[in-house]
Amino acid sequence: MIFSSAVFLTLFLPLFLLFNFIVNKKLKNYNILFFSLVFYAWGAPTFLFYLLASIFSNFYIVRAMDMQSIKSRKRWLLSASVFINVGMLAYFKYANFFVENVNQILNSAGFQPASWTAIVLPIGISFFTFQSLTYGVDIYRKVHKPLDKLSDYALYIMMFPQMIAGPIVRFNTIANEIIEREEKLDTIITGFYRFVIGLSKKVLIANVMGEMADNIMGMDYMSIDSTTAWIGLLAYTFQIYFDFAGYSDMAIGIGKMIGFNFPENFNNPYISKSISEFWRRWHMTLGAWMKDYLYIPLGGNRVGSPMRLYFNLWFVFLISGFWHGASWNFVIWGAYHGFFLILDRLFLLKLLSKIGKIPATIFTFIVAILGWVIFRIESFDQAMIYYSRLFAFDFQAFDWAGNGKFLVFLIFAILFSFSTMTRLGLRIQDKIFYNDYSNRRFIVMAVICMILFILSLSSVTSSGFNPFIYYRF
Repeated sequence: MIFSSAVFLTLFLPLFLLFNFIVNKKLKNYNILFFSLVFYAWGAPTFLFYLLASIFSNFYIVRAMDMQSIKSRKRWLLSASVFINVGMLAYFKYANFFVENVNQILNSAGFQPASWTAIVLPIGISFFTFQSLTYGVDIYRKVHKPLDKLSDYALYIMMFPQMIAGPIVRFNTIANEIIEREEKLDTIITGFYRFVIGLSKKVLIANVMGEMADNIMGMDYMSIDSTTAWIGLLAYTFQIYFDFAGYSDMAIGIGKMIGFNFPENFNNPYISKSISEFWRRWHMTLGAWMKDYLYIPLGGNRVGSPMRLYFNLWFVFLISGFWHGASWNFVIWGAYHGFFLILDRLFLLKLLSKIGKIPATIFTFIVAILGWVIFRIESFDQAMIYYSRLFAFDFQAFDWAGNGKFLVFLIFAILFSFSTMTRLGLRIQDKIFYNDYSNRRFIVMAVICMILFILSLSSVTSSGFNPFIYYRF
């Protein structure tokens, strides 16, 4: 089940909000946990038992760790918790990848490949693994005390708004809200507005972009001209942004409706003036997690050697790429971004600051979208062919008349992606997302959001095309 599905919009979410409204305050956490179990079981009933076993073991190991006064024993208990979480992630997400690569080596050496039953990837495993790791590390670092109730810890890990695709919510940021939170009418309403805006991004823009991207990137790359190749890449560029940012908006909106403040996950990444800035704006909760739980423990910026600093940067993004998927194209994509981050440190930031805002933004946008080729196309050979078509310079006329819907939403995608480069666009965004609503704006937003909701629901029910890119990560 995904947020943009008809069953979620017309059945699951209304029932959940109704029960959350009518149950006693003491039962609200149990209500959220129950619906989260149903939500997850809908898509992965078999894996639910593994997840519950992980939750049970992590809760009691971390509790024992917190009660332990001997530091060496605390470290051993933390290591046990980390081993459980990373071990599950490694097995379910990377075992197939490891066996496939070992078999390729065996084949090339003339040996019989090992027999293996492919493992199904559980939905959302990367996200709840990160949150499980965060809980143990935060308790170990004394950032926050552990939760007293197993059900509250299960709620933190399994809360359905953010468990499938984030944002990655650190324990210390919502620990107090799990125990005590306040649900205000204006916050519930603004949460609904945020949800609808995210739903519109996903359904009305990302899905339209996705259809075109799938059509073009499903072709024989040798047969396409440069115009078609660039349109396919632009379509995927805006699909992946509005798909993931829209889902994050929906998660933040549902969180607001039930009294939780989830962190922002996107901040107009395509207006970045460097790749370093791009990663401060794209999937911000992942970037912050990687920084605090991997980059800084490796030494961060405090290492003595510049080479060690560059290695740390490159290694973190190599891991970030591998986190996105068990395939070599994701590793290459991570290394690609790590390479540009090193160039930023060496000379690129200074150069981009001198050429001006617009040229720097154009350069960064081109670097980012060229990286999406590697991200989208798993075969390295096929990716190289696609790159060759992008720069073949055999531009031909595109059938815009026959793709009028795509053209309209491509224009919207460009406007919404780059409007905050202007003060007016930034002011409008702040009024919609971050500022308090006046009575007049409540009414205006209510009308706009009801129209958007009806359009989105109509699109969902009338179209069979409704993918979610990050669903498999």
